[in-house]
Amino acid sequence: MTTSAFSLGRVIRLSLLSLGAIVFLSPYVFMISAAGKTQSDIFTSSLSLIPTHLAYIENFAKALSRVPMARLLWNGVVVCGLIFFFQVLVAIPCAYAMAKLRFAAARAMMVLVMLGLLVPIHATALPLYVAFDRGALLNSYAALVAPFTISVFAIFMFLQFFRAMPDDLIHAARLDGMSELGIVARVIVPNAWPAVTAFAIFSVVAHWNDLYWPLIVISKQDYATPPLGLMYFRAAEAGDDYGALMAATLIITLPLVAAFLLAQKRFVEGITMTGLKG
Repeated sequence: MTTSAFSLGRVIRLSLLSLGAIVFLSPYVFMISAAGKTQSDIFTSSLSLIPTHLAYIENFAKALSRVPMARLLWNGVVVCGLIFFFQVLVAIPCAYAMAKLRFAAARAMMVLVMLGLLVPIHATALPLYVAFDRGALLNSYAALVAPFTISVFAIFMFLQFFRAMPDDLIHAARLDGMSELGIVARVIVPNAWPAVTAFAIFSVVAHWNDLYWPLIVISKQDYATPPLGLMYFRAAEAGDDYGALMAATLIITLPLVAAFLLAQKRFVEGITMTGLKG
């Protein structure tokens, strides 16, 4: 009876998970299908995921030739890489100090971090834009990277992770004569890779897909990020070549899918260890 109930419960869970996976994957499946269709297939009255006339080569050729796709992808890598580097560089020492050091302002810093989580980029967009404009930094990597170099979410996430680390490990390092910076570099960072990997997924996905801020500070294709490049593609194609547009979208999203699949194990491990799971 127990085995039967266990099997039935497992079947129900797997069915619900499979249904959820189908719902979330259906837009991506549709995008893959539309990327290989001609205009007549896309606007036909019948709904079919399998293209009647395969046009993958034609659509991908348009996507690669009518906008500087390689440049867009490179800009995305540079911007996301720089943002992630500076976010981790700032967040790890800050979170370590709040989690393992005793000082008077620790509680006040925690309050500021929690308040910082409530402030969206939209609230600070206007003063930031004015500052970059007066500093002649519009249409530059600095304008894309600088506003996001400090991430309160990263500080909060690493804080949760470091609180779970044993204090004896840090005390032993201090007895060996390590400075606090040495402890961060040689003890904390090597043990924080699961949290770093988990945060990397959040950071890269958020800033790779960000359109709001690049649309404000970038007006030249030389510094356009992938989502902004899709807008240029639509403008170039008058917004009606959906097969080529889906091909371009597929090219831009593939790096994110590949990165998540490669880092999936560490991502789950990092989320579990930081206590951020629902």
